[in-house]
Amino acid sequence: MLAHSIVFYFFSLITIFSSIMVISSKNTIHAVFFLILDFVSISCLFIMLGAEFLGMITLIVYVGAVAVLFLFVVMMININFSELKSGFLNYLPFGSLIGLVILLELFIMVGAWKYKDNFLTTGEIVINKEITNTQSIGNVIYTDYIHYFQISGIILLVAMIGAILLTFQKRDFLKRQNIIQQVSRERSDSVSVVKVETYKGIKIDD
Repeated sequence: MLAHSIVFYFFSLITIFSSIMVISSKNTIHAVFFLILDFVSISCLFIMLGAEFLGMITLIVYVGAVAVLFLFVVMMININFSELKSGFLNYLPFGSLIGLVILLELFIMVGAWKYKDNFLTTGEIVINKEITNTQSIGNVIYTDYIHYFQISGIILLVAMIGAILLTFQKRDFLKRQNIIQQVSRERSDSVSVVKVETYKGIKIDD
């Protein structure tokens, strides 16, 4: 029980602290670092509570999507890349500190894995041992809350299209395709048959 409380409060405090720093940091790089730390801490809590599927999905999807999120931030606020590259060494100590905290969390999670049964028995959630966590989540999402799941997917699609439209800039010097013109063209518009006399060749300019 003591190990249960220590591990839970350790991950919870880091999660709360990193969440506050994400919204309070004025530096975009620092906010992204804290966001990664927040997701890793939440993943560790899920795994220790027996929800391995949610924990791994959080690591793979959310931590992996931080790069895409940062890309959208760069596109939206127009960061000076030369200044960002020159200040790489300034962010190195801070990034190393966040990396060490994440490494410490992973070591604690692996070391406390033998106390997994204590986490499960102290929880109030009823767990069906006949099916896996993945099957349970699938039954809930695609059976009980299928309409909410579909609505959330539509909202994310609209948000993605909105982000593309906000960052889209029309450039006159780019050569663009005209799909209607390409599909509706005739053979006479694109192919010309030239009869070349023997040993005389053709002139390219003609």
